[in-house]
Amino acid sequence: MTELIATNTVPWIPVAHRLDLMLSSALPPAGQTTSAFAFVADQAGRILMTCVDREGRGWDIPGGHLEPGETALDAAVRELYEETGLRLPPSDLSVFAWERIELLEPPPDDYRYAPLTYMAMFRATLRAPGGPASPPTGSESTHAGWLTREEIERRCPGRTWLALLDLTGPL
Repeated sequence: MTELIATNTVPWIPVAHRLDLMLSSALPPAGQTTSAFAFVADQAGRILMTCVDREGRGWDIPGGHLEPGETALDAAVRELYEETGLRLPPSDLSVFAWERIELLEPPPDDYRYAPLTYMAMFRATLRAPGGPASPPTGSESTHAGWLTREEIERRCPGRTWLALLDLTGPL
């Protein structure tokens, strides 16, 4: 079952578009999935976040672009480690949502994505309090940490995935 949670637009897409946040236990189409993210909650209900102190990016859910030949699940596992230092086996993550981005007019010539793309969202819950989080050497992330919902709402206003915070608890 797939359920529409919210529809948004974002300033980083240069043309008219629609970004649908969908609750789903099924992956979006693999050939159109460009990114994957990992919502990891600990026993205390905090969420593992990453921070990039450049280009105004700030705090966000760990995740990023798929590399050539990589599945969305593999990308989520890799990005989680690269941005927070947390290693989880793929079996600990399950898909629970995705974002569908549809361009409603032609993109500029330098736009690097197809007119219809998806970002997969995975979740996991630790059975203990989250330990120290530290991106490995060479990461684009400058630091990581376990944040409460209130801290996330304060540090991440306007993020399209905020509605998913209530859905990141125990599987």
